[in-house]
Amino acid sequence: MEGEPEVAVLRLGHRPGRDERMTTHVGLTARALGADRIVIAGEASGPKGTIEDITDRFGGPFDVELTESYRSLLNSWEGAVVHLTMYGLPVQNLEDDIRDAHADAPLLVVVGAEKVPFDVYERADYNVGVTNQPHSEVAGLAVFLDRLFGGRELDRQWSGATHRVVPKATGKQVEPLEDQ
Repeated sequence: MEGEPEVAVLRLGHRPGRDERMTTHVGLTARALGADRIVIAGEASGPKGTIEDITDRFGGPFDVELTESYRSLLNSWEGAVVHLTMYGLPVQNLEDDIRDAHADAPLLVVVGAEKVPFDVYERADYNVGVTNQPHSEVAGLAVFLDRLFGGRELDRQWSGATHRVVPKATGKQVEPLEDQ
C-alpha cells in the first residue's frame, strides 16, 4: 500500500499448463488486495501477461516478475517472510506480530502451488495457516492480505487506469475513463 514498506508475493511451484488460471488469480488477488508486486517462480508468461493487462486497464502500480530461482529472492529478502500454509499457526494469533514486523520493513508472502520444499518452511519467519483445512491458495492470500491491511486495501486509489468498474446492485458495467 502506498506509503508503507513493500509487500511482495512469491508464487512457488507454478506448473505451466496446469496452474495458469490459479497463478493468474493469485496475481490478481495480490494486486487487488494491496500487494505491490508478484514474483512467479517458473515459466508463467501467460499469467504474467494477463496480470499486466489488467493492471494497464484498471490501474496500478503493480509489478509482475518471473524468476527461475526463488531461492535467491527468499534468501536475500530484507524483511519478514510469511509462508501461507494450512499447516501453519493460525493467522489470528500472528497477525499483530506480522503487522509490527511490517511496520518498517518489507514483507514477502510465499504462496505455494505444488508441494512446497521444506527450506521454505525453515526460512519463513512465520508459517501461517488461514485455516487448517484444505483450501485455495487464492482464498488464503485474500484473507491474509485483508487481515494485514485491516480492510484499508478496499479503499485503495488506482493510478493510470483506462477503465473502471461501476458498482451496481445487479448487472455488470465497465466503462472507459475520460482523459486517458
